Amino acid sequence: MGNNGIYIVKRDGKRVPFSIQKIENAIAKAFLSVGAYATQDDLIPILARLHISDGMTVEEIQNQVEVALMAEKYFAVAKSYMLYRQKHAETREIRDKMTFLMNYCDAQNAATGSKFDANANVEKKNIATLIGELPKKNFINLNRRMLTDRIKEMYGKELADKYIGMLNEHFIYKNDETSLANYCASITMYPWLLNGTIPIGGNSTPPTNLKSFCGGFVNMVFIVSSMLSGACATPEFLMYMDYFIRLEYGDDYFNRTDEVVDLSTRRRTLDKVICDCFEQIVYSINQPTGARNFQAVFWNIAYYDRPYFESLFGEFVFPDGSRPIWQSLSWLQKRFMKWFNAERTRAVLTFPVETMALLSKDDDMVDAEYADFTAEMYAEGHSFFTYMSENADSLSSCCRLRNEIQDNGFSYTLGAGGVSTGSKSVLTINLNRCVQFAKRIGRPHLEFLAEVVDLTHKVQLAYNENLKMFQEKGMLPLFDAGYINMGRQYLTIGVNGLVEAAESCGIEINDNPAYVTFVQEILGLIERYNKKYRSPEVMFNCEMIPAENVGVKHAKWDREDGYFVPRDCYNSYFYRVEDSSLNVIDKFRLHGRQYIDRLTGGSALHMNLEEHLTKAQYRQLLRVAAREGCNYFTFNIPNTVCNDCGCIDKRYLKQCPECASRNVDYLTRIIGYMKRVSNFSAARQVEAQKRYYGKLEKEKEKEAVLC
Repeated sequence: MGNNGIYIVKRDGKRVPFSIQKIENAIAKAFLSVGAYATQDDLIPILARLHISDGMTVEEIQNQVEVALMAEKYFAVAKSYMLYRQKHAETREIRDKMTFLMNYCDAQNAATGSKFDANANVEKKNIATLIGELPKKNFINLNRRMLTDRIKEMYGKELADKYIGMLNEHFIYKNDETSLANYCASITMYPWLLNGTIPIGGNSTPPTNLKSFCGGFVNMVFIVSSMLSGACATPEFLMYMDYFIRLEYGDDYFNRTDEVVDLSTRRRTLDKVICDCFEQIVYSINQPTGARNFQAVFWNIAYYDRPYFESLFGEFVFPDGSRPIWQSLSWLQKRFMKWFNAERTRAVLTFPVETMALLSKDDDMVDAEYADFTAEMYAEGHSFFTYMSENADSLSSCCRLRNEIQDNGFSYTLGAGGVSTGSKSVLTINLNRCVQFAKRIGRPHLEFLAEVVDLTHKVQLAYNENLKMFQEKGMLPLFDAGYINMGRQYLTIGVNGLVEAAESCGIEINDNPAYVTFVQEILGLIERYNKKYRSPEVMFNCEMIPAENVGVKHAKWDREDGYFVPRDCYNSYFYRVEDSSLNVIDKFRLHGRQYIDRLTGGSALHMNLEEHLTKAQYRQLLRVAAREGCNYFTFNIPNTVCNDCGCIDKRYLKQCPECASRNVDYLTRIIGYMKRVSNFSAARQVEAQKRYYGKLEKEKEKEAVLC
């Protein structure tokens, strides 16, 4: 057996030259362990049965040794060899966990310490977060085994092996392998109104008044989120809250908010009662919970302009036969936004992630009142997302995303709009590696990508069968109780490294025909396979994923394997995040129609600005977004947080305006949600420092915005 030029893959992923001597030594030790001596006559036939090829793993070679020993009838030696492997595997596992434990304890923060899915939403590392981290590797192994078994059953062993190979070689990435739960959901709260939380494992009855609504809502969201690995969206939240306020205080309550309705010594006005309800819910949900590895619940809510409201809920009927009332709901939406914006100067409140849904027509908003209010809230420093569509059947969600109701479903991370829907699973393609690998082997990148995309769809269908199995066995009460509709959940194909892939082809990252063609070809390819594999029971969509964790990993893995890697964290935008040459209008255009139309799962534009604009400027930028067809965006101005006195200022400052301390942190969006930069993983903190925060001072921008 020759070993020239053969490299094997060690357990840590490193490639090393193959050594036949190491195998001979291991076999010899196994012989000695049973009181025998391995002669050359023993070794030669055993070694002859081994077939070593380049890229083979240590585990695969050891498996061959076991088979060879059995075939040569050295049964006692084979047993000893197996026990030796098992013992060393257990030793390695304990050693690896001890190493991880100590490294985690010494890490800068929880996100940096996490080995598998770093998440800035974990504010403090402690024994609870450590306990949550330790079993993640086991969950990954279990999930892979369940999925590959199903793939073998549906498509054969070759495809299952190809899937694992593409995972290990980082062509694709399975999001949230550390959890058994399906991904995320935008729930309908109607089953809760009818039956409380009893059908989903709780013990609370349906809410009957405003007080029980507030407490019960918090409990319901905690229960629901414990059965999801991603976000929990409650698009009906304010509409239901408005219903219970009206039950107690009348349909015209919003005209009497200064009225004292609390006869206790506190003598609270109706407005104060409502704001206290906001406080109870928001602060409760922003607390870390053990069921989420000491994270706060990823909670998302929606606001609607009148056309959206009437489209979604115009025919809605509460259990008592009454209907929503736009006038009171509109007041409550605006009051919550005002309250939440002010409250964020008192505490770091990450959730809910808010999305304002606006209907557009002829390059402007249909509802001028809500367009003006949206601009006003941005001008007052509030940080929320805006979803804009020319069709009220198209809705959006939390960190990006959109839902096409006429297409019978929702999208992925969720937050605004869709009801009883979500994303079952996200499987992401590393476009930069795929494009460059195709070049290495002399194939057109679209041809190779087609193979990868086809694989991802088959894997997702296998995952779907496993999810159906869990439901059949009664393990998915959210579906059974009607909170989520299985038929309205997507299987999501994620993309990452699009900008980097274009750069590797020598394409300039700006609005030019070559870049447009590149984007449309790749996303169009995925869209065609989405349609190919769609059925009456299964829907697919495509999303430019947030990539909080994997954006860093893809860059690291690709650089280690010698690929062109222009930055340490792959973009989640259609532009280079550090590019100072692009102005505001350029970025809206790069997230406009010709770039996003094929992203049926959506993308998000984070417009990073150094300072807040005026209401008139924001209002004009809403028109720019409508004109360019940019449907999901936010304006991101870092908020200053003083580490000494605790002051929170919505401006981007170098020192605290209260105590003049320069010991400050910044509150900004890592991708979809807002956190202190100090909570970001170390790699993400580096990326955050490189972000370009623009100023609205270029002539092109002035002309567009101030006209």
